[in-house]
Amino acid sequence: MAAPVAIHLEFGGGAELLFNGVKEHHVTLPSQSEPWDVKQLLVWIQQNLLKERPELFVQGDSVRPGILVLINDADWELMGELDYQLQDQDNVVFISTLHGG
Repeated sequence: MAAPVAIHLEFGGGAELLFNGVKEHHVTLPSQSEPWDVKQLLVWIQQNLLKERPELFVQGDSVRPGILVLINDADWELMGELDYQLQDQDNVVFISTLHGG
């Protein structure tokens, strides 16, 4: 059984508007049978934090193109993307690069 995981989530570049304008969230993911990964985190975010227009944040089981994801200040592509197993006290940042013009 995987222990609960306390992580810090940040949303920026306009992505925070989908979360009632709140940029930072300190959350504790509950215990579950397998370790938490980013793919499961995205589902949890949708079910627990995302307030409106999920199509602007997720596409399929990943983030929508145009949203940068950083895990502990490193590009998530270097960390394994959806398969990265979250660790206690990780910092996960989502930055939207999609802007009106």
